[in-house]
Amino acid sequence: MKAYLSILALALVASLPAIAQHPGSHPAPAPPHQAPPSHGPEPFHGTPHPPEEHRNYNDHPSHPNTPHVDRDDHGSHWVGHDTGRNDPHYHLDHPWAHGRFAGGFGPEHRWRLAGGGPGRFWFGGFYFSVAPYDVAFCDGWLWDSDEVIIYDDPDHDGWYLAYNARLGTYVHVQYLGA
Repeated sequence: MKAYLSILALALVASLPAIAQHPGSHPAPAPPHQAPPSHGPEPFHGTPHPPEEHRNYNDHPSHPNTPHVDRDDHGSHWVGHDTGRNDPHYHLDHPWAHGRFAGGFGPEHRWRLAGGGPGRFWFGGFYFSVAPYDVAFCDGWLWDSDEVIIYDDPDHDGWYLAYNARLGTYVHVQYLGA
């Protein structure tokens, strides 16, 4: 009987932290982002934004300070995709060196990340790497579970845009093959 009471007392003490928590003590989950863009950015026409090492992408107080997509009545605005074709951050000597991605583009083709990190990640048997300049922009990505949508990059040969559906942000990625 003494052993039974000891076990019961130990179980009660171990459960105190759970009992002490209040319903409002946990942070609220992040609000879901708007629907993903129906298509990638249009080719950039205009005066290119000069490439910067520490650019501010925070176009509104509640928006992320990373390349992201804003949606309004006029469609999608790819914030940060305005440096033009000659941005040295996205120059490749051999564009599409590993072939072209043919797994499907746009929101009809959502891919769940299956592992890796910015240097090499994969989903559905396809492998990619994040552009070195964009690595800091995917700091909050969950490499084993986030959903991404791939879009063609009309301005930077050899690059695609991987849109993170959970965060509403995107990075330039290079296809490494299947």
